[in-house]
Amino acid sequence: MTPTLVREHLSHAGSVPVRVDQYARARDWSEIQERMLVPLYEAVYERLEVGPATRLLGLRCGSGLALLMAASRGAAVTGVDACPERLALARERLLPDPARGPRARGAARLVDGGPSDAADPRTPAYTVVTVFEPIGCLAGDAEGLGELLADALPLAGRGAAVVLAGWGPPERCATSSVLRVATKLADPLRSAGSWRPARRDDLEEVAQRAGLKPDGSGRVACPFGYAGLDSAVRGLLSTGLFDAAVAATDRKQVDKELTEALHPHRRPDGTVWMPNVFRYLIARVR
Repeated sequence: MTPTLVREHLSHAGSVPVRVDQYARARDWSEIQERMLVPLYEAVYERLEVGPATRLLGLRCGSGLALLMAASRGAAVTGVDACPERLALARERLLPDPARGPRARGAARLVDGGPSDAADPRTPAYTVVTVFEPIGCLAGDAEGLGELLADALPLAGRGAAVVLAGWGPPERCATSSVLRVATKLADPLRSAGSWRPARRDDLEEVAQRAGLKPDGSGRVACPFGYAGLDSAVRGLLSTGLFDAAVAATDRKQVDKELTEALHPHRRPDGTVWMPNVFRYLIARVR
């Protein structure tokens, strides 16, 4: 049996240490949660006409599903992520396996670290930069984007598209009621990672601070659908949005209250279904 490494992990808000099984979490993200955002990826790629002429830099690329979709369109993709466990799964998806042949039509490169680690003076500038990790559901969840973009934009050409994503209005996101569980349980740590409703100009504010020029936006329906309550709990916990709650209470308590919050979204066949709307902004490098 392969030993499982359990390491201390900083929460989504970046300040709450939580001991989690990073390998199990990365696998849950890859197998359960990541696919929920496929409609968002598709809408953006269609709008930008991502294809063989595209050089795409995916920031916080996770386990690489969005990169795989772009590469399948013929784009040359580079993914950057600071989570080695998720990046290992991205490598399984994207990098050629001599026994099976190439996984996708476009070239792929994966980098463990930050955007500066992806710099290569021998390659052309990127034409598309994506940050598909949605903001707008935790206090302070946009704070790290400025530094991330500051490192990435020198790698992009003038006029390159930069894509930011965020949660839609809470009244159109059924998952909002479930995310409030994190705030209730993490009360002593509310400033670190409490739920807050998405604001209309969240993405525009990030773009403005980064010196980008907004060039259109859109909304996409991204329902969260799960085979059952256990799958839903595992998928939601894999996002890191409940880390502050786990730190303030314990995993068992979070599982219990999360399961209770999911019951209204359970259908007669046992599946869990939560309609959501996500928003994206396309901005341009000046």
